[in-house]
Amino acid sequence: MRKIWTPVLGWVAAVGAAVGLSLYAPHEAGVLGKVPTVSAKRLDQTQMVLPQQLPSGRTLALVVFNRSQREEVQSWIDGLGLQRDSSIVWVKLPVMNDPGDDKERRGIEQRLLERHPDQVDRARLVPLFTDREAFVRAAGLTNTDHASVLVIDRDGNVLARAEGPFDQKKGQALRETILAQNY
Repeated sequence: MRKIWTPVLGWVAAVGAAVGLSLYAPHEAGVLGKVPTVSAKRLDQTQMVLPQQLPSGRTLALVVFNRSQREEVQSWIDGLGLQRDSSIVWVKLPVMNDPGDDKERRGIEQRLLERHPDQVDRARLVPLFTDREAFVRAAGLTNTDHASVLVIDRDGNVLARAEGPFDQKKGQALRETILAQNY
């Protein structure tokens, strides 16, 4: 009798261990990062809460940490054809340390308004005043040395990311992730 039950119990234990490990294994969203919840105001003065009020279930976010990264972001806009491809919903997120003073925030917003007179640009530009380093850690980014391109869902999950100037292979991977229908 013992000879029959030993293999059966072994298989049951193996299946139980596999199920247990699958429940505790990291999920894709946890591995790539998660954008923290932040109250923000688009440059067109529309209040929003990120990531819950992103314009699409999957949004491409061009994240900038300083002005010198404008060329990198523009390379992604041009490389992905974002100005002419309406199938990809995208926003620009300049991430800045919160100055803690409304007057300073308004001054920064005013300079951004002067640089971006076009209403379409203003609707896509969402300055984030937050703890920049905490944002970088939460989103799973390596540093602030380069612009980052993220595919984010409304739960804040980073589904795909790239850093630095446009790269064709990375661009294709981001495009496939953002246009995937199985979410």
